[in-house]
Amino acid sequence: MEWNEIIINNIRTIIREKGYLQKSVANRAGYSKQTFNNMLNGRRAIRADEIPRIASALGCESSDLYDDHAGQAE
Repeated sequence: MEWNEIIINNIRTIIREKGYLQKSVANRAGYSKQTFNNMLNGRRAIRADEIPRIASALGCESSDLYDDHAGQAE
């Protein structure tokens, strides 16, 4: 799995686990709902410099989004 897919999966997992609305996270991160949706559906790449503001909007650390084991059952 490439790093962008890992990040997308982790963002989706955190949104689900915390019960957030995708549009609320988008708003807090400074994106339109459509742009954020495009990012999560692979139609727009998530750049490394965008990770900190997405993590902040999710209430987590940037490193949490890079973790390729996040959200997996142990």
